[in-house]
Amino acid sequence: APGGMRSSIEFWKRSPFDPTVELRRDFRVIAMDQRNAGESRAPITASDGWETYTADHLALLDHLGVARCHLMGGCIGSSYCLGVIKAAPERVTAAVLQNPIGLSPSNRRLFFEMFDSWANDLKTKRGDIDESALSRFRERMYGGDFVFNVTRDFVRACKTPLLILAGSDEYHPTPISQEIARLAPNAELIMSWKTPDVVGQAIERVRAFLKTHQPR
Repeated sequence: APGGMRSSIEFWKRSPFDPTVELRRDFRVIAMDQRNAGESRAPITASDGWETYTADHLALLDHLGVARCHLMGGCIGSSYCLGVIKAAPERVTAAVLQNPIGLSPSNRRLFFEMFDSWANDLKTKRGDIDESALSRFRERMYGGDFVFNVTRDFVRACKTPLLILAGSDEYHPTPISQEIARLAPNAELIMSWKTPDVVGQAIERVRAFLKTHQPR
């Protein structure tokens, strides 16, 4: 889901369209609160990072008995999708990357500030948060390049069909969406999808894309 470190089911309701509503007629839609967001709680350690979230995603699929599926992620969820594809490509038949996050020449500070805001809220509610662990966790999340958790070389080699709904602000730089689409060998890109005059068409494009790549 969207929401950065606060990524949770509720954030889909604030998105230009909510896939848990718009796609449920045709698909079983599974949404989740990420660890330490929404109703989810988990320990925080210095070794936490993108791989920790990927392990959560795969554990949820295992728990639900889902062997293969489509993925859709908004904002930080786009990177989560790519992380699952990297870890278990055989389990992902297609992915929709809505508003992908990524690094620009000027936005790393924004990601660190977003992390700090989430961490500060967490510290007011819990007494088990270690500052040094948070510092390392922060660097592991947003100290990297590109989309933070996979490399450009990975995307070049990624055979999974991708549909990218382009971002258009500092957290979701348009050039990142365009670069993913350019690098990936099996990618489609929608540049305009958020506004009321085009969001209906975008929903149908997403629906058709997922149906085309239905797991068999």
